[in-house]
Amino acid sequence: MLPQEIIHLKRDKGILSAEQIHEFITGIGAGSVDDVQVAAMTMAIFLNGLNKRETIDLTIAMRNSGDVLHWDGFDKPIVDKHSSGGVGDKVSLMLAPILASCDVYVPMIAGRGLGHTGGTIDKLEAIPNYNTAADNSLFRKTVKEVGCAIIGQTGNLAPADKKIYAIRDVCGTVESVPLITASILSKKLAAGLQYLVMDLKCGNGAFMKNFEDAKTLAQSIIDVANGAGTQTRAVLTDMNQVLGATAGNAVEVKEAVEYLQGKNINPRLDEVTRALCVEMLLMCHRCETVAEADKMFSDVLSSGRALEKFAQMVAALGGPTDFVEKYEQYLPHAAHIKPIYAAQSGYITAMDARAVGLSIIELGGGRSTPAQKLDLATGYTEFAQVGDYVDNTKPLAFIHYQTEEQFERAAKSLINAVTIGEKQPEQLNPVLLKM
Repeated sequence: MLPQEIIHLKRDKGILSAEQIHEFITGIGAGSVDDVQVAAMTMAIFLNGLNKRETIDLTIAMRNSGDVLHWDGFDKPIVDKHSSGGVGDKVSLMLAPILASCDVYVPMIAGRGLGHTGGTIDKLEAIPNYNTAADNSLFRKTVKEVGCAIIGQTGNLAPADKKIYAIRDVCGTVESVPLITASILSKKLAAGLQYLVMDLKCGNGAFMKNFEDAKTLAQSIIDVANGAGTQTRAVLTDMNQVLGATAGNAVEVKEAVEYLQGKNINPRLDEVTRALCVEMLLMCHRCETVAEADKMFSDVLSSGRALEKFAQMVAALGGPTDFVEKYEQYLPHAAHIKPIYAAQSGYITAMDARAVGLSIIELGGGRSTPAQKLDLATGYTEFAQVGDYVDNTKPLAFIHYQTEEQFERAAKSLINAVTIGEKQPEQLNPVLLKM
């Protein structure tokens, strides 16, 4: 069937067969479907949607457009976690070694920053010589020997998704639940996962700002992943403020290491990480009750096993063998660190997390163009939380910066990103819903 005939069918609100979807996606790689046809198809899907079966077929076709990893000979559950993206979200850095310490394999393929949200791979590249572009052989070897490995998307993993996403980004079709679902899951299914837990961010710092929209996307991901053979659960978490006490790249790696060391633990960050771990341990039957899973989580942290797994992963992927002992020496540092204070004293009653994320781009720690080289040292530490009291002695945050111009821009953005009031607001649970 000609590509334009498949486009016509969806344009006219028809239902696509598995064969038609497979033919269209295969044509993208073969060159028989060109960019303008991909743009037309994504717009037809954006306007008319896909049903559950169509979305499963699209996801599988995109998965099969490149390499699909297999874990033959691996005798423990193959698991992963994926986040829809947020500001200060360094959960993957802790969760992968924590899960690996719970006797499962974690082959985590993560992404770079997108828009105002940070990326796990950018953060890991603050570690000297850490190989985020490991080939499949080193990836498998590290997962087998350590239990976890976090790397970036390889060149031939769901290549159709790369092509489709780039076109969606410039033709106004990003915000489509079926296309988002297929984009996320095609890469995860290509990683050969048995179990997946989704961290769906919801709030002003997330791509899904509305709770009902986030819930709809979560249900779509659960339905499609389970329909394609990967058992999946979702946790909706709050992204109406920075997650944790840091936002940036190197500064978030530092917070992650210190969390694994059992010091400077941010309560909201801990609650989100713990919730995701517990859901996974229950889903893959490592634990039978929430209490048992919660205890296992606490035990691997307090015993130092998770910290050891992180150290082993870093070393196996080319980083320093003594990184967790000397992380302060190895991580890059900005030329200057200075506190920034709110315009008035009072309680932080609200925060625009998206504005904070955009201010990191102004510091050079995020991308304004796809090929931009990041300044991994810049960012924020000791970030105040909603409900905290701030005055001329208690800053909003400490800004890590290279030039005074950067500081002035970031300081202005940060002051404008917080709302100060006289009454302390109610503390909201960072875990909104488990699905």
